[in-house]
Amino acid sequence: MNSFNLPQRSRIVISEWMNTDAIEKLSADHDVQYDPSLVDNPTLLRSSLETAQALIVRNRTQVSASLLDAAKGLRVVGRLGVGLENIDLDACRERGIDVCPAVGANARSVAEYVLCSAMLLLRGIYLRSDEVAQGTWPRQALAGGRESQDKTLGVIGYGSVGRLTADLALAAGFRILYWDPMGPSNRSIDDANASSRLRAAGSIDALLAASDVVSLHVPMSAGTRHLIGRDELARMKQGAVLINTARGGVIDESAVAASLRAGHLGGAAIDVFEDEPLPSGNVWQDCPNVLLTPHVAGLSMESNQRVAHSVADAVVKKLAT
Repeated sequence: MNSFNLPQRSRIVISEWMNTDAIEKLSADHDVQYDPSLVDNPTLLRSSLETAQALIVRNRTQVSASLLDAAKGLRVVGRLGVGLENIDLDACRERGIDVCPAVGANARSVAEYVLCSAMLLLRGIYLRSDEVAQGTWPRQALAGGRESQDKTLGVIGYGSVGRLTADLALAAGFRILYWDPMGPSNRSIDDANASSRLRAAGSIDALLAASDVVSLHVPMSAGTRHLIGRDELARMKQGAVLINTARGGVIDESAVAASLRAGHLGGAAIDVFEDEPLPSGNVWQDCPNVLLTPHVAGLSMESNQRVAHSVADAVVKKLAT
């Protein structure tokens, strides 16, 4: 479809939550249907897309081939985030539909989540507020927490988020080991400046064995599914900390919970899960030394603004071509 066939004002459907000022930016030159309830109403979503040129989603809207068949005029899908598992990329490619994720826009928020969680779990003194309030006063039991200075943070996946996580952690005194399942990459310029504080690991096993904290920053794929399972956990140091802000399927949740209960893992911060929201009777109930958050590592006031405006600008640019 060339630009002469496009309506003067393109129609944009937004099926999940988006910042108001970014919506106002889109509405200045386009007709916008903003309805966050569309994600839970597939029939209405399909009908809404019949005359749309653009669709903007977060991670819950399933942009399937079937949905795209109902959107004959669709030219672009904007993703308010970076994960693309909910979008059928092959179907988009076949139909000439561009996909615009907000690459890098929430990296700072995720990196800060990792650093805060790592330091909190290493120190181990912040999870017993109820006891202190009740007068139990577990001072002696909490006197053996660990500092970040000269501890090793293993970063698995060395893209934009992994790199920024490493930068923040270096400033806090960590040593950094990184390994990327995609293999050696020309994205990395750090090898030329390798030092004892920042270096590549020869293998994931070497990283796991040497790290006091392991943080995951990889996409979900057949090659990364259950990248951290029972065997990998056994290779980690006694008392090590695991942080997952990547995708739920990257870890074997049952194995991680079992390792925490057995006392081998010293702590874990888990922000993403295979099933979201968590079902009743899940493996995390009554699990010790674990921080569970509802897929919010990349969400902050600042990152929400960056993500929304990044996607809005990308969608407008695509519609103008």
